[in-house]
Amino acid sequence: MSDGDGDDGRARRSVAVAGASLERRRALQWLLLPAAQLVVPSSAWAAAVRVVSARLWPAQEYTRLILEAHSALAHQLIILKDPHRIVLDIAAAELTGELQQLAARVQPSDPYIANIRFGRQPPDILRLVIDLRAEVTPQLFALQPVAEFGHRLVLDLYPATPVDPLMALAESTRSAAAPPAATAVSPEPSPGPSPEPPPAPKREPRSEPRRPITIALDPGHGGEDPGAIGRRGTREKQVVLAIAKKLKRIIDAEPGMRAMLTRNDDYYVPLAARVQKARRVEADLFISIHADAFAVPTARGSSVFALSEHGATSAAANWLAQKENAADLIGGVNLGVRDPMLARTLLDLSQKAQINDSLKVGRTVLAGIGTVNLLHKSAVEQAGFAVLKAPDIPSILVETAFISNPDEELKLRSDRQQARFAESMHDGIRRYFATNPPLARGRTATG
Repeated sequence: MSDGDGDDGRARRSVAVAGASLERRRALQWLLLPAAQLVVPSSAWAAAVRVVSARLWPAQEYTRLILEAHSALAHQLIILKDPHRIVLDIAAAELTGELQQLAARVQPSDPYIANIRFGRQPPDILRLVIDLRAEVTPQLFALQPVAEFGHRLVLDLYPATPVDPLMALAESTRSAAAPPAATAVSPEPSPGPSPEPPPAPKREPRSEPRRPITIALDPGHGGEDPGAIGRRGTREKQVVLAIAKKLKRIIDAEPGMRAMLTRNDDYYVPLAARVQKARRVEADLFISIHADAFAVPTARGSSVFALSEHGATSAAANWLAQKENAADLIGGVNLGVRDPMLARTLLDLSQKAQINDSLKVGRTVLAGIGTVNLLHKSAVEQAGFAVLKAPDIPSILVETAFISNPDEELKLRSDRQQARFAESMHDGIRRYFATNPPLARGRTATG
């Protein structure tokens, strides 16, 4: 055999081996591999969509997964059982470093996601497999670019059996109030026959225990929506949650009162859902807690707002209401989910009585908070805040301080000052209910 024939034979064998390797690689594309083991040649993704950010927001209420790209992500969702898992297929998407980090971002405390894996589905599908800890009800929706965000694909994982807020609040109240179990003591044996037992004393008919006053505390923003950010990097969503938790502890320690939080962790709750949560626990008062920001760093002081039916009381109040009402665009709301009861709630404009009560409680809370911080305005202001639209619950929005003011940002970062804000609001709440006891359930607010 000549040298030429040998070279030709070796070339043919190389082509055959390469062909076999290609077939094996194609077969392997159907397997799901850990992200670190999945290597995709860059040439194969010349026109691929790049996922520039991948974020997880785990919470007991629901876990949110967000993929962000410069263009819309074509997608398909598959739900599998035995074991429970979610498959998310994305067309023509590249496996970026951001995506590869997703598995490492799954927290051991995440109630729903156990692990995230990646694979490829020919011809050009990137597959995410989410291994679940329990059965979930997924909601998948896309968000258009807004603020600094690009195109977002949002996957929310809710528990298959949602927790009822009123039952959860009642259970937590019972647990906190339960007395310690009494220790049984054996009686001393008595010699001889037992004496005739005395007749049992007559018991007065027991009156029904008075229901506790229920206060819904709403820490603004959360999750994707950081709220305002101070010069030192302080995020509004974090400080208002800290203040709300402190206020909840104070209220829960008050006999005859209890509090619930519309969110107790770093995740976003749509504005309308915050109202709905308060109504589900039959709240007697709704307080939304925020930390204001303005373009000028000299703006300072605390403010209290109530709803307005006929326009804002000032241009600043109107600007603030528009800014707060835009939170849903940033936080991310699934507009495909419609709740008829919620729609009726937010469309009910017969709220004159509720607004009268809101102004009353607003004045007492403003007076309380004025003892620990300068007031930005000495009167309760009004504007069309969406989060204040529960027709049967007095509702106020408290701007604790200006996070954009360097001095007030330091106050908001201080654990002690957060406690003082909470204590001052509690003082205003107590004084309001001392002269305005809550009415019976099924009530309408009165002036």
